[in-house]
Amino acid sequence: MARAATTEDAFNAVAEPRRREILDALAAGERTVGELVDRLDLAQPHVSRHLRVLREVGAVHVRDEGRQRIYSLNAEALKPIYAWVAGYEHLWAERFDLLEDVLDEMKQQDS
Repeated sequence: MARAATTEDAFNAVAEPRRREILDALAAGERTVGELVDRLDLAQPHVSRHLRVLREVGAVHVRDEGRQRIYSLNAEALKPIYAWVAGYEHLWAERFDLLEDVLDEMKQQDS
């Protein structure tokens, strides 16, 4: 089965590292395009293209304020990713439990 186009699928949209950086920046609060350009050290057209993809999958909202466009994170659009990753949480918990057991054994050996 062919993969969905990037603009239709949150998984594909966030697969691009620069888009994840944009989402990280927006998680801290609203940002203008100029602020994102400065923060990511990318050319404005590149940032705008990434923002367009994120906007099309619903991961960011945009509002106009005077001559500026203000972007904010829409975490709701990332829920499918969270739900998928949550299915693996038990594996991580098991591994952390095993690591804790090993560390406890090491502490006992040092005593």
